Amino acid sequence: MIRFENVSVRYDGAGRDALAGADFAVPEGELVLLVGPSGAGKSTLLGAVSGLVPHFTGGTLRGRVTVAGRDTRTHKPRELADVVGTVGQDPLAHFVTDTVEDELAYGMESLGIAPDVMRRRVEETLDLLGLAELRDRPIATLSGGQRQRVAIGSVLTPHPRVLVLDEPTSALDPAAAEEVLAVLQRLVHDLGTTVLMAEHRLERVVQYADQVLLLPGPGSAPDARPVLGPPAEVMAHSPVHPPVVALGRLAGWSPLPLSVRDARRRAAPLRDRLADAPPPAPPAAPVAAAPVAEVVGLRVRRGPVEALRGVHLTLGAGETVALMGRNGAGKSTLLSALVGLVEPTRGTVRVGGAAPHRTRPRDLVRRVGLVPQEPRDLLYADRVAAECAAADGDAQAPPGTCRALVSELLPSITDDTHPRDLSEGQRLVLALAVVLAARPPLLLLDEPTRGLDYAAKARLVGVLRGLAADGHTIVLATHDVELAAELAHRVLILAEGEVVADGPAAEVVLASPSFAPQVAKVLGSGPWLTVTQVREALR
Repeated sequence: MIRFENVSVRYDGAGRDALAGADFAVPEGELVLLVGPSGAGKSTLLGAVSGLVPHFTGGTLRGRVTVAGRDTRTHKPRELADVVGTVGQDPLAHFVTDTVEDELAYGMESLGIAPDVMRRRVEETLDLLGLAELRDRPIATLSGGQRQRVAIGSVLTPHPRVLVLDEPTSALDPAAAEEVLAVLQRLVHDLGTTVLMAEHRLERVVQYADQVLLLPGPGSAPDARPVLGPPAEVMAHSPVHPPVVALGRLAGWSPLPLSVRDARRRAAPLRDRLADAPPPAPPAAPVAAAPVAEVVGLRVRRGPVEALRGVHLTLGAGETVALMGRNGAGKSTLLSALVGLVEPTRGTVRVGGAAPHRTRPRDLVRRVGLVPQEPRDLLYADRVAAECAAADGDAQAPPGTCRALVSELLPSITDDTHPRDLSEGQRLVLALAVVLAARPPLLLLDEPTRGLDYAAKARLVGVLRGLAADGHTIVLATHDVELAAELAHRVLILAEGEVVADGPAAEVVLASPSFAPQVAKVLGSGPWLTVTQVREALR
């Protein structure tokens, strides 16, 4: 169905190929998972399948890519639209209508599908993705995860033979991600749809893959080429792998488990070894001090929707708090209230003794900083170096402060790169560095690991731990249960705008099957949450 014949891609002005030596074939009706470090060329490879590379992105494509027998060099994206459906990392860039139902129908209208067929397919897709209650909602009012599901649905309705998905579950809560993956499984198994998917959250998807395509990252050997093979074989040597695989490597299991269920079947000897080990120490609690921020009786109404209802929250210096919950639960709204982007309908919000929505931006930037779900909202310069220089100036920080943070998290980003040419994960790193240049006492991050591979996420955890140790308060709105287990002192779970759980991270995540990390599910009810804890206990 998909054939790459010694394909390489280099963008204009780049010093190296974004993709090199790709030579493989994907048969019809298989789900192939594309993995690799940030900047390895995953989005470029996906774009080559849909024809966006090089017809839309520019650059030079050497070699040959065919999809269902059509050569992408001679067929532009519109000539592949009936065969390939594509969902990129940023769903907002795909939407062309205002409401959910209209967006689902738009692609079929473009292909001239009969109205009665369109109506039936829209209804089927609404049910498949759990969007029926949102059918009349304006897209602008949806949460990030809801938008992602609409974007996936909009390419499903024309019934393409190939689906190309870039980080399809990155903005979804665990339950919604499972729903989307179940739909993809159904399309592959029942309809023979070929799915090529790039995803950094391998713990969610690797067990569903028929094959894994591993791309070598920046800094690999010059002759390194993409490798396609069975998931367990590729994961045995992949530099990016989920916690359950890391646990299997640590325990010496062969073949490596790809799912929690497989790992649990082999975990009894490991549980016995850990039975006598001292339990892991919880993250060091911050020293009690005057609150950095206080939220009292907060209510926020957005149109007909009451996004937050009666929220009470006190944040101390050095505390790291994870906000979790379903898509649309109110996590992003709470962050927006803390940074002054929304005004309370009722109740009070105070950060550093001031009401954020009444504080001048140039004063507020030294009290609180927000890295939003869409990091491009913070970026406006035409080069990374210019973006960092502007951030240092706005924050009155020493020159080079922002650039040093970028280099620490993702060394592969060069000064002359345009921010729009960065991957989603690389843009997030740049936006984080822009915000951190001002060293605000309160740092807010909305889905901070979206688009980051495991190595970049580990570097991010190190940076955030250092900031917390220096007294910065960090609040993360995240669906990444592994991040919460690794980093957070405290977890709040929101539902329908209300706080339904608030306590130490280990207690809250272990009490919820949806938010428990993979290691906890494999080893039982506790106290082990991460591979790092297990590794230290076995030493």
